[in-house]
Amino acid sequence: MSELGELDRPGAPNSPGAWDERSQEWLVTEADADQGPDADATTDHGPAPDPSARGKSRDTRSTTPTPRRTTADPVKALMHRHRDLCERAVDPLEIAAGLEAHGVTDRTAARFRHRDVFSLAEEMYARIPRDGETPKPRASEGGPRPRVDWVLLTLLPGALCTATVVGLHLTHGQARPTVAAAGALAVALALRAALARGPLSPRSGTPATGTSTWTYWLIAYALLGDGLLRTALAGGPDGLPDGSPDAPWPLAAAPLLALTWACAPAAWTTHLLTARARRKLTASRGLEDFAASVRPLLLGTFALFLGALTALLTLTATTLDEPVTYAQTTTLGALLLLSRLLAIHRFTHAPAVILTAIATAQATALATVFAARLPGCEVLALPVQTLTETWGPGSVQALTCGTGALILLLHATRTLTRASAHAPAENQR
Repeated sequence: MSELGELDRPGAPNSPGAWDERSQEWLVTEADADQGPDADATTDHGPAPDPSARGKSRDTRSTTPTPRRTTADPVKALMHRHRDLCERAVDPLEIAAGLEAHGVTDRTAARFRHRDVFSLAEEMYARIPRDGETPKPRASEGGPRPRVDWVLLTLLPGALCTATVVGLHLTHGQARPTVAAAGALAVALALRAALARGPLSPRSGTPATGTSTWTYWLIAYALLGDGLLRTALAGGPDGLPDGSPDAPWPLAAAPLLALTWACAPAAWTTHLLTARARRKLTASRGLEDFAASVRPLLLGTFALFLGALTALLTLTATTLDEPVTYAQTTTLGALLLLSRLLAIHRFTHAPAVILTAIATAQATALATVFAARLPGCEVLALPVQTLTETWGPGSVQALTCGTGALILLLHATRTLTRASAHAPAENQR
């Protein structure tokens, strides 16, 4: 889409076809917008043309078309550009949200003689042809109500992960790797299904590309990474993990259980945020008013999810008799929730970049430990070794995920507080 700042500077059409009177009315130059409707009332009468130059002037007019100047009405041109948005809107804030989604700022609104985007949207809404009828406000814009299918899907990853952990504790020998592989596949498919339906699914069918692979990596690191790092620094590993807690390469099952069960509170808090934000969208009287009311809502639902995740981690660690890794698990859970919130509201670039950077940092930390075993490369493991000796092996995961979660939280407070992020999907065209 071309820049909206050029709406008040259209030129003659470049495509073939008729240029009718109705289309001519939408022509307005930047000088017209600055001079206002009174510009047509004054005409600049220059000196009389030289008769000897009459033929030359006729040739110039035949080769260079002169645009017709009409009454300046840049708002009408803007309404024509966003005709579908104006016709469907039932509130001025919906038009303001759509304009904001297309990049219209208060500075752009000033060119249309308005102090801000909301004031411009109010005029556009007032000038919508009604045919004698006022459009009825839609029913509650709180989003779809909770359905049984997506409620069950959000519980499925935790149930399958629990079954896998129980199976690992009940089996021995060659059966244990088979149970682990089958359980990992089942949990991955359940996570995929849970993220494809309900509040955690992308809006308007837009896939959250670029994050799935790194999400699985981060979850796998939560299960295997700390144990592998500790074993590698000690000179191992001497074999593959067998799923037992006393193995040389132990698995951290409690964080994985907590994260899979946390799909349910993540879906509920996301649904709560969407429902409340859309109610505020219809009740607010301006973009700044909406942002000020949604920001505490976003932070409150984020804190609610972290509280639920902490409770789940405490329960699973106590049940499995494992150490409680609050720092690693809560930062990872916060990172995954924020990346999903941004992705489902069509802000997919920042989550993809952050998750890629974190996964790369964790892989690099492991790689430097193994690369340090080469002759003359001992210095490569010095940063990771110093970090783990000071705060433990889990500090790598906590530091990387915590930094990424903080960046995404700051990004979310700027993007998810916009009206355009919560407007109905059809208004984003």
